[in-house]
This record gives sequence, structure tokens and C-alpha cells, in this order.
Amino acid sequence: QVQLVESGGGLVQPGGSLLLSCAASGVIIRPYTMYWYRQAPGKERELVAFITSSGDDYYDDSAKGRFAISRDNAKNTMYLRMNILKPEDTAVYYCNLKRPYDSWGPGTQVTVTS
Repeated sequence: QVQLVESGGGLVQPGGSLLLSCAASGVIIRPYTMYWYRQAPGKERELVAFITSSGDDYYDDSAKGRFAISRDNAKNTMYLRMNILKPEDTAVYYCNLKRPYDSWGPGTQVTVTS
């Protein structure tokens, strides 16, 4: 059974930073693309970034230049370094695997406020 668990969220002031982690169990992540999504109150879930098995990455325009996605296959873990956080980054952040099964973690809350 694939399990994904996010951690690292919290309350931070605008301009601050957070490092989110997504630990996977029940699957070896090495062959798979991994994704970060977020969902703000009253809004649909949206893609933030993804990283392929070879380390190529993609970012939504809102994350470009501020967020950095990475993975440590030896630890079976994916990360999202978020810098220069803005109030509009406030959301629940989820990690996702689409293969071998579409799997989601429970999410971690990020709140950016002064």
C-alpha cells in the first residue's frame, strides 16, 4: 500500500521560508515523477511543481524563482523549498504520485501571514 506523508508546514511571515517534505512508503519512488499540489480555501487544487525520475523539474508560474523541488531517492523522499513566501501561498500542500497508483498524502498546512 502506497503511503505519502507531508510535513514541514506551518505559520510563517511574508518573505519567510519553509521546507516541505513528502516521505513515501510502500513504493520505491525512483522510477516515478512526483508532484506537489496545493489547495487554498475556496479554490481548486492546483499543481505547484513536479520532478521527473531524471530530476527534470517544472514549476507553475506562481512558484518560479521562489520554490525549488528536489528528491532524495535514497530516502524515498521529495522536498519543496519555498522562499519569499507570500500570503497567496497560504494553502494545504499535497504530494502526489500518479504511478504506480494515484496516491495522495493528507497534506500539510502552510499559512503565510503577518
